[in-house]
Amino acid sequence: MTELAKSLSGKFIVIDGPDGSGKSTQLRLLAQWLRGGGAEVFETRDPGGTPIGEKIREILLDNACAEMTVGCEIMLYMASRTQLMGELIAPALQRGACVLCDRWVSSTIAYQVAGGAERDDVLRAYEVALRDVWPDLTVILDLPADKGLQRAGRLDGHDRMESKGIEFHRCVRDIFLTQAREHANSFLVVDAEGD
Repeated sequence: MTELAKSLSGKFIVIDGPDGSGKSTQLRLLAQWLRGGGAEVFETRDPGGTPIGEKIREILLDNACAEMTVGCEIMLYMASRTQLMGELIAPALQRGACVLCDRWVSSTIAYQVAGGAERDDVLRAYEVALRDVWPDLTVILDLPADKGLQRAGRLDGHDRMESKGIEFHRCVRDIFLTQAREHANSFLVVDAEGD
């Protein structure tokens, strides 16, 4: 086992950030690079990742659910996340894999607080759902909201969350950056404006 593989054994790393920041692409590239260094890597996404989580994801992103309250969103995200942790993430960590996850609670804090939720309510729901299990590192891919939505081809909205308007997405970005400042020991901000 290489030094890289040893250092990442059983580590939980989240790639997060605003829409269009390149999370999925960078997660795949990081996974390939880590595997090349001998690390066992497990890739997943939140919400989703499991059959139950994928059904919850469909509901959360469905434009037909426009009347969904922020409280309902929080509980659905936590339900998907709890299933993902129990079914896949915890077993992967226990066997020594490095888990890479596209989004996590940092997204729920950013999006649902931007939508009117209280941050403490999100954190309480997370503590109940996940028993205070936190990522070892959360990487925030940062870029302005308009550039992210433009890059994703979604300035006019695509799913329920992307359709909330540019001011909402600017607030989301600010909340991501605030989290990174408040938790500098476990967050890393990476400029995602480049190609």
